[in-house]
Amino acid sequence: MSERKRHNPFSRRPGWFGDWSSTATHHSPWEDAQGILASVLLISLGLSLFQHMGLITSGIAGWSLVLHYATDGPVGLYFFLLNAPFYILAVLRLGWPFTIKTVAAVTLLSVLVELELSWIDFGEVNPVFGAVLGGVLMGFGLLGVFRHRASVGGITILAVWVQDRTGIRAGITLIAFDLAAFATALLVAEWQQVAYSLLGAVVLNAFLAINHRADRYIAH
Repeated sequence: MSERKRHNPFSRRPGWFGDWSSTATHHSPWEDAQGILASVLLISLGLSLFQHMGLITSGIAGWSLVLHYATDGPVGLYFFLLNAPFYILAVLRLGWPFTIKTVAAVTLLSVLVELELSWIDFGEVNPVFGAVLGGVLMGFGLLGVFRHRASVGGITILAVWVQDRTGIRAGITLIAFDLAAFATALLVAEWQQVAYSLLGAVVLNAFLAINHRADRYIAH
């Protein structure tokens, strides 16, 4: 009599909620959830530090901080609303799993950025150290989000779409958005703060350029 295989409720099988198994090259939803949560916590801490110091950063987060300094409105709300139009592009280009995880990450980050400054008192921070630390924190967080096939900013998706439609390299579009944000920041912040912000952006982007390589990480 042949031995009957035991039923594993967590075995790989397609379904409404996708594949719940975990292998060396596949993240389960539970792993995605904890990975994205931990990553968003790091990003939110870096953004809160920048907000405390009056700095800005790259991408949608940078524009959200510029709007906050100009209007004294809520950073988290600006971040959530500015990202919303890019979800359609995310569905069309990268599919529903990526979009759902991205919406969850953006929503969580929007809430945390609004709450953290009431939970943490940073006190006095050296601007050079703060710019470097914030850049590293956000770099680690973004790396984790990317490795779980999600995002917290829609400009990257837009940049790839523009490249497909016009041939303009995605990197050029990203640089153009960042330069516009930093130039606009000069209207609402001191030039020294913008200079420290540029330092933080260099640290952040250098961190991602060095560490975010597909051939070093194959899980999905």
